[in-house]
Amino acid sequence: FSKSVSISSGSLLSDQNPSEMDALCPSPPGPSRPQRHYERIGERSGTSFCQTLIHLLKGNIGTGLLGLPLAVKNAGLVLGPVSLLCMGIIAVHCMKLLVKCSHHLSAKMNRSSMSYGEAVQYGMENASWFRRHSHLGKQTVNLFLIITQLGFCCVYFVFLSDNIKQVVEKANSTTFNCHMNYTDQTQGRVPSFDSRIYMLFFLPAFILLVFTPNLKYLVPLSLVANLVMTASLVLIYFYSITNITYPIDLPTVGQAKDYPLFFGTAIFAFEGIGVVLPLENKMHRPQSFLPVLYLGMGIVTFLYISLGTIGYMCFGAQIFGSITLNLPNCWTYQTVKLLYCFGIFITFALQFYVPAEILIPPVMARVSERWERAVNLLLRTVLVIFTCGLAILIPELDLVISLVGSVSSSFLALIFPPILEILTFHREGISPLVVIKNIVISLIGFVGFLTGTYVAIEQIIARNGPKRGDTSSYMVQ
Repeated sequence: FSKSVSISSGSLLSDQNPSEMDALCPSPPGPSRPQRHYERIGERSGTSFCQTLIHLLKGNIGTGLLGLPLAVKNAGLVLGPVSLLCMGIIAVHCMKLLVKCSHHLSAKMNRSSMSYGEAVQYGMENASWFRRHSHLGKQTVNLFLIITQLGFCCVYFVFLSDNIKQVVEKANSTTFNCHMNYTDQTQGRVPSFDSRIYMLFFLPAFILLVFTPNLKYLVPLSLVANLVMTASLVLIYFYSITNITYPIDLPTVGQAKDYPLFFGTAIFAFEGIGVVLPLENKMHRPQSFLPVLYLGMGIVTFLYISLGTIGYMCFGAQIFGSITLNLPNCWTYQTVKLLYCFGIFITFALQFYVPAEILIPPVMARVSERWERAVNLLLRTVLVIFTCGLAILIPELDLVISLVGSVSSSFLALIFPPILEILTFHREGISPLVVIKNIVISLIGFVGFLTGTYVAIEQIIARNGPKRGDTSSYMVQ
């Protein structure tokens, strides 16, 4: 990997906020980011409307989508979809706030573009009582980006191990007949390893994957991964829609103690705010970004609500942490699991890119040129082993998703943007109603952070107690 991130002296959190989009959607050659003008006046070729839309969809659709049927179960058949719609509206509003603040601060600081962390830093400099500690704002955003992206990597370890384990266990009984009793996932199961052992099997492959010298080499595989994941989603939708049983006797409102788990899973799915500014910065016509944002997030919200609701209606109380684990034991849907696993495997490298490019360059600056390559590979290996170790400690797919969403995604997606708008425009006569609205959004995010984190940790401890059953990693008891 090239040292594409500027190094902040004495800090392990660099000035720039890299994104996986920086790797697969590189900026045109030319001046460094602060001097580039094509991002604002279109002198150079940037990404088109459709390209930006595709990248936005890719940045928001992943494993979180597959966990939403269980999230709807935790909230209820009516409350769940309504809550997803409200959360989608709030998430898009916060993305718009981030873009709005970035534009205002870029003009004020005479910069062509600005990262999330830089926007928070300059926003704090705009307030006299925070000016002395403005660098902490940028470093805090970087820290939560690291936590979020490494959390995604942990989720990928658990997702792959659970799905591959199920495919292996049921290989002997897999048929070409897709009409099976999906409520009995132990039927035809053969002895297999614990899911943690599968994580260790995948560990060398993930380490070799992140050794790729430049992520542009993975562009063809990433394209294939996107296609197979799209095809898999179509088949998942088809099976879920065609196998809904009537009458539907499911609770319209879930238990209050489970709602924080819904929040964590939902905000995990909606946490695509980290790709917003990189995508907007790379557009040929940045003024067209808001229509892209509204269209793209409208599609994302529709997918989230529809799959979450249809999946829960199809599988009911038997829904697992990922809807793929509920698919019937036939070759068509076993292939769906394998294809989706391939897509997630390739996506691991993209998610890993962000924390690696924040953490590694400052360390590399302190070693001699002779040892740079060895230290680079060693640090990447350590980071992958670290994420694998966390996944082994918490091998519960639904709870890992909810915990990551509650801990870090809530800050990036809901808490920071409203506060940033207050800091950015407080000298320009911001309306008291806007301040109240922003405080309410931030409080919603903070309450979700507290309750979601507490309930997720409590459930993790409960499930991993001495009475932990063989299938508990698949299903909420």
